[in-house]
Amino acid sequence: MTERPRMLTLNPQDNVAIALDDIAAGDLGAPEGVTLLQSVTRGHKVAIAPIKAGENVLRYGQIIGQATCDIAVGEHVHVQNLGMGDHSQDYAHASEAVALEAIPEVRTFDGYHRADGQVGTRNYLGILTSVNCSGSVAKFIAEAAEKSGLLDDFPNVDGIVPITHGTGCGMSGENEGYDTLFRTLSGYAQHPNFGGILLIGLGCEVMQVSALVGGRPIRADGALRYMTIQHEGGTRKTIEKGLVELRGIAEQANMATRESAPISHLMVGMQCGGSDGYSGITANPALGVASDLMVRHGATTILSETSEIYGAEHLLTRRAATVEVGEKLIDRVRWWEDYTARNKGEMDNNPSPGNKRGGLTTILEKSLGAVAKSGSAPLTDVYLFGEKIDKKGFVFMDSPGFDPCSVTGQIASGANLIVFTTGRGSVSGYMPTPCIKIATNSEMYARMSEDMDINCGDIVSEGVSLQDKGREIFEMFIRVASGEQTKSEDLGFGGVEFVPWQIGAVM
Repeated sequence: MTERPRMLTLNPQDNVAIALDDIAAGDLGAPEGVTLLQSVTRGHKVAIAPIKAGENVLRYGQIIGQATCDIAVGEHVHVQNLGMGDHSQDYAHASEAVALEAIPEVRTFDGYHRADGQVGTRNYLGILTSVNCSGSVAKFIAEAAEKSGLLDDFPNVDGIVPITHGTGCGMSGENEGYDTLFRTLSGYAQHPNFGGILLIGLGCEVMQVSALVGGRPIRADGALRYMTIQHEGGTRKTIEKGLVELRGIAEQANMATRESAPISHLMVGMQCGGSDGYSGITANPALGVASDLMVRHGATTILSETSEIYGAEHLLTRRAATVEVGEKLIDRVRWWEDYTARNKGEMDNNPSPGNKRGGLTTILEKSLGAVAKSGSAPLTDVYLFGEKIDKKGFVFMDSPGFDPCSVTGQIASGANLIVFTTGRGSVSGYMPTPCIKIATNSEMYARMSEDMDINCGDIVSEGVSLQDKGREIFEMFIRVASGEQTKSEDLGFGGVEFVPWQIGAVM
């Protein structure tokens, strides 16, 4: 057996390598004979060639920033000597889009078939709120239902999920923020992982219940009831009426049972959070392999977090199915540049302190690793936050990089599975959609194994191939879609992770 290298060069053009172990100053870091000038922690970068001040620093064969001073061979490359610099790119829209070969084998999962043609991976009842002011009453109804044992008679129902949030009023009724919240609430009301919805408002809010339900069928199965606290006569009466309505919805939802469906009905929202220097070389590219497998079977995968693909968007525009799709992505990037500027922010407000401790230095570096989740499939289309996704294949949905908010948008857009890679150890869950947690490194996986579903650290520690690990992730998608519980579900996560994107003034 050959000894595992202590550093890894990801592309022949790179002038930095990634430490695979904690390496002390004076130690030999790589077979090429690079001796470290400072101690370096696993996941961090080491110069393997001299880099002049102002020269581009390359990882993945791509620019991750510019040296802010001369960097010697063997020197630690991080925040002390690496900055953003110019990162203009040639978008070359649709120049590298290559359709993946379809896999003729029909893989199936056992899911809940809905009247509108969607297939759910879970069968919850949702108590959806139009405004913060109805949030407590929604929770009171859920608590009263649990205490009364309401679901004891309905074994096919997975549980009751109160969907509460901090907005819905104190906002304009006709701007981008209103439209975004409207899409989000409508998307949850129609989500296939809900067997039925009880919608509750206060009555005087900007986001009116009547606007959400008026003039259009929200659910083809009719499993939606709605009320306002003011119309019902206050808290107690709303709880009493809510329990009656909830029982009626439960009776209808309980008639659903798991039945076989092609995995083309799966829509997987892909996320990364608490990233580290391993994210872009283990979990994210392995997830990219799984994403390609899903696309080849006719399913849909969603990449998001626009602020965290910044600097790597050219890798997606080149894979755009058409020039128009590529331009739609850049339109969102330009919107973000304006959005952050007018709010006195900047696109390089990332990586976070935890990301930096894990070895990531600039948003360019983080973005290049994040884009690896998307595999190699063509980019089929670009959607707004919470916009209903109506195309198969690999797509992009605009969102902030704040994970709970981004996942909220993906679920509103239709994601019936979420997969989340993490290097630092993010913990969260997103009812009604199950979330698969993937560790980028074996040390964190061992430390937080009760929260992590899959370890990708063995790609480095054991030499497992990206293809094999991608296949492992793919097979878990099918098992979880068929009912296998994830670690976050076992722990009860999902009660506070509904976070709509608030855009605009709070008035």
